[in-house]
Amino acid sequence: MIKGGIVVYPTDTHYGIGCDILNKRAIERIYQLKQRDKSKPFSFICSGLKNISDYAKVSNYAYKTMKRLLPGPYTFILEGSKLVPKIMLTKRKTAGIRVPDHKICLQLVEGLGNPIITTSATLPDGSTLNDASLIHDLFKNRLDLVIDGEFVSGKPSSVISLINDRPQVIRKGMGDVSIFE
Repeated sequence: MIKGGIVVYPTDTHYGIGCDILNKRAIERIYQLKQRDKSKPFSFICSGLKNISDYAKVSNYAYKTMKRLLPGPYTFILEGSKLVPKIMLTKRKTAGIRVPDHKICLQLVEGLGNPIITTSATLPDGSTLNDASLIHDLFKNRLDLVIDGEFVSGKPSSVISLINDRPQVIRKGMGDVSIFE
């Protein structure tokens, strides 16, 4: 990953826009790019379950649930650890964590050695951009790298809160949420 850079990459749901979770300046650039209020933190991608416990408090229930469903099109809301930068936490000190089922973004995280911020490549009105060349043309020099991984579905991940071992479906997306209902 380009040091301090903003990268576009494919996931199992959308194209993602991301950067190193430990680079505050790059995170701020993504907030500007997405025209997003800083009170709404982004999720981040880990390369696997072994990394998640470094960045979130993971109960036995949460671990078993995530092990069954990840990698896959899910974002899990967990209580963040002290390693998560404050800019990445909600007021309740929670964070959204993903392990997508897509080789390119997982290799990106593994190569960096720590999680990356992730937000979907969408327009301010929420319209999905699921073509790498279109994303490149739209954001031009505000991106440092665009990885073309072919067409992606453009459907969002399912978001499930596992706070206090009480699963709550926040958003129904690509992942099956019937086990939580």
